[in-house]
Amino acid sequence: MADHVGVDPKSVERWITTNRTPHRGHRWKAASFLGVDEVYVWPSVQKQAETASTSELITYNPHRGGVPAALWPSLIEQVTSHVDVLVYAGLFLFDSHPDLPDHLAQKAAAGAQVRILLGDPDSEAVRQRGDEEGIGGNLAARAQITRRYLEPTMATPGVEVRSHDTILCNSIYRFDDDVLVNPHVLGAPAGQNPVLHFRYLPGARTFRHYMRSFDYAWERGMPAVR
Repeated sequence: MADHVGVDPKSVERWITTNRTPHRGHRWKAASFLGVDEVYVWPSVQKQAETASTSELITYNPHRGGVPAALWPSLIEQVTSHVDVLVYAGLFLFDSHPDLPDHLAQKAAAGAQVRILLGDPDSEAVRQRGDEEGIGGNLAARAQITRRYLEPTMATPGVEVRSHDTILCNSIYRFDDDVLVNPHVLGAPAGQNPVLHFRYLPGARTFRHYMRSFDYAWERGMPAVR
């Protein structure tokens, strides 16, 4: 356990023998290692969760264009540990921030983990979503363009790009403790749909709930071919 979490064995011993509650990052890693929720191991965080979950929502935007333009580069700039993106294409993000691939590579070189899931252009899920949005095969083309933008970063250790054929209910953009969720509304392009900004709070549920969704898709994704 100590090796997995990255702490001294004495620390793990104190968690067990003195019922000490560790830092949230250590709780996450320990719970993941055991395959359980952190509340199962440390019930004391449940009380925090009862009030924290309703406080995770930072803001609600009625459509993606309502997200302040400065928020995206601000979130990217502050990253130190995690960038997780789950989309069909997400081309708007790379078109609006042409230096983003370089920034992701720099973050990975500094120790951050960058995981990006793009829709498989040949999948039925992408074809169906393209038809729903009224753009047909253009969605598959947009996914291919995004992958092309990312190709220079894919050789950087810490950057991994995978493709998926999942029917998405929402796009997810996670930057450390912040996650932006863009729900998919049937028949409407993603840009016309709301965006909810959540920030992780210890013991709260929503941020972790969406990240479990991301991990579910990640484990089923296929490594992108350069």
